[in-house]
Amino acid sequence: MNDCKTDASASPMTNTSFRSLIGTACIALVCGFGGAALWSATGLGHAQTRSYLLENPDILPEMAENFQKQQARERLANIADEVVRPFPGAVLGNPEGSITLVEFTDYSCGYCRVSTDHVAGLIAKNPELRVVVREWPILGTDDTAQMALAAAQQGKFAEFHQEMFLKGPPSEDSIVKAAAAAGLDLAKAQEFIASRGADYELSKNADLARKLGFGGTPSWVIGDEVFEGAVGEAKLQEAIDTARET
Repeated sequence: MNDCKTDASASPMTNTSFRSLIGTACIALVCGFGGAALWSATGLGHAQTRSYLLENPDILPEMAENFQKQQARERLANIADEVVRPFPGAVLGNPEGSITLVEFTDYSCGYCRVSTDHVAGLIAKNPELRVVVREWPILGTDDTAQMALAAAQQGKFAEFHQEMFLKGPPSEDSIVKAAAAAGLDLAKAQEFIASRGADYELSKNADLARKLGFGGTPSWVIGDEVFEGAVGEAKLQEAIDTARET
């Protein structure tokens, strides 16, 4: 998957859920479905179903994917309002848009950098799109994310967001250059950062990502869909179209 991972070697939303479901399905098949979780959840104990699975094992990955999506929707249901509520100013596109796309991002993540063009294309094609950006620095220090939130506080988030990805990997020098190019008042930004005003937001974003089962960036939420990775503009547009219809 095209995403930047946390320290864990694999995303709990993907590999763990997949292995768990496949393992359960295999146990269910081998043991005649007696007591297996998948049996109780889906009714796979029928002889016809068992025979079909044995003859068509290729459907197990599709089952795992559907199970994974169901789990993600259940996790999102309890925190959806908090997920789509942005840090004031940390929004791209139409701030009053009727469709909200949430992106968990990290300026140190190359896949997040790739996704900036995808998001820009979506904003251009969908005037009703509001993109809520949740800063989730998992690969380096919090410095860049803190400056981004300081930019949001000054109404310069979009400018800093763009400049920071253009300036290359985060460093003290590139952060200052991006902030200057975005027109930030650096003294006010440093005052905001020193007040630890960004710390709560970053902690909250990390907690939301954990609750959603994310293991890397970029990660996305739109409507009741939750997915990870640089999935491309087409998949994001498909999710937007689905959200528009519901």
